[in-house]
Order: sequence, then structure tokens, then C-alpha cells
Amino acid sequence: MLIQRTQNLSISIPESVAQRLEEEIIVGRLKSEERLTEETVADRYGVSRSPVREALRLLERDGLVIREARRGIWVAPMSQKDFDEVYTARNPLEGLVARQAAESDNDALKRELRDVQRALEETQASGDVRRFFTADVRGSFLIYDLADNRTLRRLLQGLEKQALRYRFHAYEQNPDMIKLSLDDTTRIFDAILAGDGATAQAVTENLIREIWQSMRDEVARSFGK
Repeated sequence: MLIQRTQNLSISIPESVAQRLEEEIIVGRLKSEERLTEETVADRYGVSRSPVREALRLLERDGLVIREARRGIWVAPMSQKDFDEVYTARNPLEGLVARQAAESDNDALKRELRDVQRALEETQASGDVRRFFTADVRGSFLIYDLADNRTLRRLLQGLEKQALRYRFHAYEQNPDMIKLSLDDTTRIFDAILAGDGATAQAVTENLIREIWQSMRDEVARSFGK
């Protein structure tokens, strides 16, 4: 899966369906406000309606689908207003996570950041947006693991998947965002590896703010205000 964190052989059918739907929503194969039904999703993935029903509940919890009585289920809308709300909340939380990751003494996870950095450099050079995005998300998850703060993780999980939709859209629509992300992500990784929490926090908040401000007009053009 594009953004799956680990290979879990015991994953349930509803979780598997939810992951597949999640990926299709994040990369835009299922569009903002597209109607979903249990029948069409079941046919799409070759499963019964029962696991689809539970998968849709999981996506509703994560803010990726909306359900209303007598109106049905559809992909959560994207808009400049929603984008602003997500990024306003995400900015300080991601900064705190980066600071705490820098203060971690988990050297094994910190070494993995260098592997991610190499993957980001290779995929940026090749122009492969999908693979760059996958590596970028892996780096974010590693930083969350390094921070090891369950409260921050819980708060970010409520924003994470909505934010990923806009993040992928930014990389796909504007190649300059990939270069900006690579440059600042390298600085974030360097600060984390050096144990410099203040710099890691500041650069993280600056990167999110730059992407947010640079993409607001494009989001409005693509999805409305």
C-alpha cells in the first residue's frame, strides 16, 4: 500500500478494504465528494458488504468519508477552508513532534531517517511523484515513532489523513513543492540527528507554513473555497 506503515499479516478484511479505499482517496482516484455505496465498493474489491460497512466506518472516523442519514456516503469534500483548518492545526503539532524526535535517544530509528533521505533524493531526481510521496510519508511516520508521544500521535491521527490528501495534491500539481520539501526535510532530518530540537521544530513549522501559503490559491481553484 502507498502509505501503509508496516506489513501486518493479521490485518482484517475491513482494515484491508479501508487501507485500499484510503489510498485511492488520498491520491485522488476517488474524487472529493464522489458518492460511495456499499454495493459498488464491495464489487470493486471483490468482498461482501459486511467488511465494506466496517471499512467505511473506519474512514468516517478518519475524516475521509462523510455519512448522513437518508443522503448516503461520499468522499469528504476538499476546499480551501478545510485546507486552512487542517494546516492551522497541524503546524504547531508537527513542530512539537519534530522537537521531541530530536530529543530521542533511539539511534536505530534515527539511522532510518538517512535511508529515507536517500530515497527522497533519488525519487526527486527521477521526477517520480508517487514514490517521493511514499518516502516522505515514511519519514513523517519515523519522526512520530521517535517522538514517542501518544497524546501528540492521537491528536495528529485526527488530521493526518486529511492532510495527506492536500500533500499529495501539492506535489502532483507543483513540482516546486517537491524541491522545497526535500530541502527543508533534509534540514529537519539533520537537526533531529544532531539532537537540535529547537531547529527541528522551527524548520518543520516553516515548511508546513510555506506549503500551506503556496498552495492556498491552487486548492481554491481545484476544489473551491
